[in-house]
Amino acid sequence: MTDLSIYFQPVSKDNSFEETQLGNHLEAFQDSFPVLKGPGCALISVPEYRGSEQDQLATPSFRSAFYQLHPEANWDKPVYDLGEIKPGSTIEDTYFALSNVVSELVKNNIIPIVIGGSQDLTMAMYQGYEKLEQLVNTCSIDRSLDIGSAEQTLHSTNYLSHMLLQRPCYLFNHAVIGLQQPYAAPAEHELFEKLFFDICRLGEFNQDFRLAEPHLRNADIISIDLRALKASEIGATHGAPNGFSAVQLCQIAKYAGISDKVTSIGFFSEQALTPIGGHLLAEAIWYFIQGCFSRVGDFPFGSKADYTKFTVFMDEVGRELIFFKSNKSARWWMEVPYPPQSGTRYERHHMVPCNKSDYDNAMKNELPDLWWKTYQKLG
Repeated sequence: MTDLSIYFQPVSKDNSFEETQLGNHLEAFQDSFPVLKGPGCALISVPEYRGSEQDQLATPSFRSAFYQLHPEANWDKPVYDLGEIKPGSTIEDTYFALSNVVSELVKNNIIPIVIGGSQDLTMAMYQGYEKLEQLVNTCSIDRSLDIGSAEQTLHSTNYLSHMLLQRPCYLFNHAVIGLQQPYAAPAEHELFEKLFFDICRLGEFNQDFRLAEPHLRNADIISIDLRALKASEIGATHGAPNGFSAVQLCQIAKYAGISDKVTSIGFFSEQALTPIGGHLLAEAIWYFIQGCFSRVGDFPFGSKADYTKFTVFMDEVGRELIFFKSNKSARWWMEVPYPPQSGTRYERHHMVPCNKSDYDNAMKNELPDLWWKTYQKLG
């Protein structure tokens, strides 16, 4: 593995933890950089805020709270704390460092857990996959769409436009969970529809979490903007009155971790977290790791021997829709065929996570919206 220590500053850890606490179990960069070996998870903090519109910013405090938590019995893989990537002379230097770190870790089956910093760092995470020449899906937990204008310098509210304009473009799909309509400009929403991207609004999530779960299961990169939380949940002096609860954030993190496809996640906060906010961030990271170590490996690549197959003929499109249900987890997938002239570039994307309700609707001769959107993108 390429030496990554050149990008990091060590962490401060007092080592006075109980035997069963994480502070005694994870491998942290203190005197020497850990010898990295996958599979596993790696914490990375990046106090870079120059892509933010906020004035007063500080690195979120989460380590002391995280180190005091207790690992579960199934945590049989290493958890590393690689320390802090110091901001470079320019913000582009920071992006370069983070993208190299993400690329190297993902290549070696270690899941980066990035703690920012502003959400434009998602772009640097995405650039790490460009180095791997891997077509990816992204999913943001956010109250807004963050498309903005690509004519402006990359920042936390327009990073998605910059991802779309990268050439070559390795972004196949993007989903937003938690959108609050007042924070989305009509033009942004219209562009989302034209791109066949996915939206699960906050109200839809509150009514039925199952509507959001397939988007988490379909993503390679998860980007969580902590402004998607109610300000009162983290004791913030700035923020929105509506948003996710603390419990919902941990629920999202757990399901993101369980997904076999997720290979990196970022938690981003543009303002200093209160002590309660730091504890919540620590808990969300814990639940993500717990999910990672609970994976059952049932994403349907290759053989479908461990799945129950369901076939529905759709009069509307004159074709069969194929669904698969995992015998391990009871989760559902929908097969979307390659249109003519499509190639193996899309091999990872034609098996689309879905809900049983998509199958139920197909049985009523209602074409799932998710099937149609994916078919359009495959073309």
